[in-house]
Amino acid sequence: MATPSRSLAFLLPNLFTAASVFAGVYSMIAATQGRFGFAAWMILLSLIFDGLDGRVARLTNTCSRFGVEFDSLADIIAFGAAPAMLIYLYAGHEYGRFGVLVSALFVIFGAIRLARFNVMTVQSEPSVFIGVPIPTAATFAAVLVLLFTKYGGHATYGWIILVGALVTALLMVSNIRYPSFKKIDMHAMHVKRVLVGLLVTASLIFLYPIEGVALFFTLYILYGPLRATWFFYQRYTLLRRYRRRHKK
Repeated sequence: MATPSRSLAFLLPNLFTAASVFAGVYSMIAATQGRFGFAAWMILLSLIFDGLDGRVARLTNTCSRFGVEFDSLADIIAFGAAPAMLIYLYAGHEYGRFGVLVSALFVIFGAIRLARFNVMTVQSEPSVFIGVPIPTAATFAAVLVLLFTKYGGHATYGWIILVGALVTALLMVSNIRYPSFKKIDMHAMHVKRVLVGLLVTASLIFLYPIEGVALFFTLYILYGPLRATWFFYQRYTLLRRYRRRHKK
């Protein structure tokens, strides 16, 4: 029989998941009211809650199948439906069917990404992600809206948001690998590098919150395709050398 403290421990991570859903729904309501900046910040708040629920579950040793399923359903709302609605109401409606298509694909590919993650993930956390995680894609879309809200120009260059959302949607269902920060190598030789990187990132975000977050997620999203391109280039180079040697 579970003790009251143990029951509370199981409840705590699910409360963070519920908070993530609440922020996502609040984002959609704000977007319908034309408060696009606030809606984007709500998606970023969902990201924080989403990061806390899993970590709290692991710290309290309360990981459960229910929590995994609840988290996936929460993600499709907070990081699928909420950013898709924000994208469409902010810029997509000005581009007719293309705007509808991008918003719909963002949700569909996000759902596929979550389903694939749940099928492929076992008890241990993955060291890499296959495809862009849906919270990253949603945050990138939200930050784009924040940038346009701050500097203006979405009436003329709103297509940039749609293209960015479409590219990240495609990357979600790709086989491109991305690093998982859940398993960072913290050996002595890497501690200084990680610390310096965190300090530089935190300083940039402190000075320029929107621009700093936008730069961080843009670099993270570009890392996958650039890494894959470099890998294929090296493989092509080795293959050419191998063929030249055998021709001789």
